Amino acid sequence: MDEEPLRPKKKVHELGEDLSLLSVEELRERVGALKSEIERLEATIRAKEATKSAAETFFRR
Repeated sequence: MDEEPLRPKKKVHELGEDLSLLSVEELRERVGALKSEIERLEATIRAKEATKSAAETFFRR
């Protein structure tokens, strides 16, 4: 079996990157991707806070 070596995923956006060569549509796509990632991060924060709160409640008893 010939297996292709794993390639690192191409980054959707790199902080501080030069944006002047991107089209409006490309910029909108990046904004959408970044908003989705922010939502995912915030959901993970909420889940971790809920877990921490539940543990604190449990161990106070």
